[in-house]
Amino acid sequence: MTKSDGAYKTIGEVVKILGLSSKKGNSLPTHTIRFWEKNFKQIKPKILNGNRRYYDEKNIDILRKIHFLLKEKGMTIKGVKKILDKNKSLKLDEFSNQSINANTVRKRLLKISSLLKGLKK
Repeated sequence: MTKSDGAYKTIGEVVKILGLSSKKGNSLPTHTIRFWEKNFKQIKPKILNGNRRYYDEKNIDILRKIHFLLKEKGMTIKGVKKILDKNKSLKLDEFSNQSINANTVRKRLLKISSLLKGLKK
C-alpha cells in the first residue's frame, strides 16, 4: 500500500523525499528536520500521539526550499530566514533561476585564482 501524494508524511519519509543522508550513510538524519523546525517558524508539522510528526505538502515544500538554499546554494540559516520571512511565494524552480549556484561561483573563483597565479609567473 502506498500513500497518495496529498497524504501526511512522517519525518522519515520527508528525509527520504529531500534526499538527506548521514555522513556514515547508515541512518536517516531526522535530527536535521527537527533542527530546521526549531529555526524556521514556517515549518508547522502536525504532532500527534507519541510526539510523532506528520508533514503536509506545504511543509514539505518549505523544507525543500530550505534544503535547496542551505545545501545547494550555500546560504546561511540567517539568510534563508530573511528570504522566508519576506513571505515570497516563489516556487523552487523560480528560485533556482534567480539565484547564483554556490558551486559555480566557487569554480569561477578557482579559475580566476589560477589565472592570476599564471600572470604572476
